[in-house]
Amino acid sequence: MAKAILELHTKREYASGEIVELTIWRLSEASPERPHGLKYSLFYGRDGRRIVGYDNERGKGDQRHLLDIEEEYAFTTIENLIADFLKSVEKIGGLK
Repeated sequence: MAKAILELHTKREYASGEIVELTIWRLSEASPERPHGLKYSLFYGRDGRRIVGYDNERGKGDQRHLLDIEEEYAFTTIENLIADFLKSVEKIGGLK
């Protein structure tokens, strides 16, 4: 089995204390749990607390975290994933 390939990793810390970190791995093969063949974690937080997160943790599938609410997320493409994440951060009032 081949190793996963890092597609994207970026982390930015703002003077306000906000942190945005995006990590996306392309897996060697798709699986029933990850049919798109990706493992990802998109994080926006402050003061050690996740405010917005999009991930696909093992056993849970694709999901979105908005404050204390966790819900399923319908993954389509990497571009839409990032756009949806940024829209959620904006909706929550972050990065102003």
